Amino acid sequence: MIPIRDLDTPRTSTPVVTVLLIAANALLFFFELSLGERLNAFVMSAAFVPARITEGGLSLGDLGTGLESGLLSMFLHGGWAHFLGNMLFLWIFGDNVEDRLGHVRYLIFYLLCGYAATFAHLIFNPTSALPAIGASGAISGVLGAYLFLHPQARIQTLIFFGFFARFIFVPAWVFLPIWFLIQFFSGIASLRVADAQDAGGGVAFFAHIGGFIAGPILLFLMGGGRKPRTTPEAGY
Repeated sequence: MIPIRDLDTPRTSTPVVTVLLIAANALLFFFELSLGERLNAFVMSAAFVPARITEGGLSLGDLGTGLESGLLSMFLHGGWAHFLGNMLFLWIFGDNVEDRLGHVRYLIFYLLCGYAATFAHLIFNPTSALPAIGASGAISGVLGAYLFLHPQARIQTLIFFGFFARFIFVPAWVFLPIWFLIQFFSGIASLRVADAQDAGGGVAFFAHIGGFIAGPILLFLMGGGRKPRTTPEAGY
């Protein structure tokens, strides 16, 4: 299922932070492309690698390194499909969450969701030596928040049936739980082998799960669960 756009969710503000986040991701992605043969070395040195944090036990220095690499990893991607897919989801669902939280709180929310996703990945893959990169953990938090804010919103979705494809409208309360269940069962399946990352084809499923769960929790903790007050119109 590929989301195309959402309906029934008018916003009252310009999604400045969402646009800036997409721009930042694009800037880092094109920087990656410019590295050529040096790309792998850059990703291994800069990205979040669980084994690098856990080897020899945790320390304050490891925590600082994890925070720094975790932040950078949120803006790195492993290819065009990875980058474009993440930015599509962010563009469709991020603006309404930003509209509810406001620009500053939304930026903090987004980064905290990314860190929650990174932490979940670390918990379930503590010995993985593969770099965990991508905005999908933070965007998963956006999806979780969106589900609570707009469960009835219609998502125009491209569905493939073998060689055929068609557009259908799916309510958010159907589309997003299906997406989450795919991540959940894929994550559980990945635990059946020694190296969960390799089993998942390099997909950090538990980062998606952790981000999705963190999204609505952070939304409510930051005051976004309450509908904004509207000024009543004067009656005569």
